[in-house]
Amino acid sequence: MSDQFEEEYEEKSKSQIKREFLALQDLGAQLAGLKPEMLNRLPINDALRKALDESPRHTKHIARKRHNQYLGKLLRDHDVDAIMAVLDQFDTASREYNNRFHQLERWRERLLDEGDDALQELMQEYPDIDSQHLRGLVRQARQERAREKPPAAARKLFRYLREVAEKNL
Repeated sequence: MSDQFEEEYEEKSKSQIKREFLALQDLGAQLAGLKPEMLNRLPINDALRKALDESPRHTKHIARKRHNQYLGKLLRDHDVDAIMAVLDQFDTASREYNNRFHQLERWRERLLDEGDDALQELMQEYPDIDSQHLRGLVRQARQERAREKPPAAARKLFRYLREVAEKNL
């Protein structure tokens, strides 16, 4: 029975603990490079937020290294998976970001092709959207498409859809 207990409860090796702590330090350095509006979306406490706000002050190599160690220490008390989930929404290489990007492209195409039906569905999904502004952008993009001009208005439409979607994250 003691063998079974030992197999179930294996302590982490020093190397594993060190790898995990270095990963937290790397995450802290990544968080330090984020813009304030992105930091506001993260599920972090005030102490970590204050430390992240102080990060730009540490410019020398050893000071930055020591500060990253401190950030890693503060991150031990946080749900790293929840933080990573929010970061994946902004990481252009992540699958979640790409799926959201493609969904917004589909919304743009539906708005240009289907008109008011797609607009009503979009307004149900995002109730705080400015419908008048959106209708104007759709109208401009349709006119561009009809005249076979470069898609400047379609890009504006996509940017507006992305802003609205990011506000609702």
